[in-house]
Amino acid sequence: MAKNKRGKSLWTLPSRGRGTCPVCGSTRIKLLYTKTTSSGQPLKVCKKCFNATQARIDAAQTVV
Repeated sequence: MAKNKRGKSLWTLPSRGRGTCPVCGSTRIKLLYTKTTSSGQPLKVCKKCFNATQARIDAAQTVV
């Protein structure tokens, strides 16, 4: 059977959930995963960077 609702929630997000990942710098990639920095601020990252070390997440927060 077809899966009619797959990805439907992405249409409500700005730019369809796509952007530039602050950790790796990939452009036009889906930013669906939330990581928190050491200061407690949420940061949206891509699937590749979801398992990144906390040091890389904190370094990306200072750049943004």
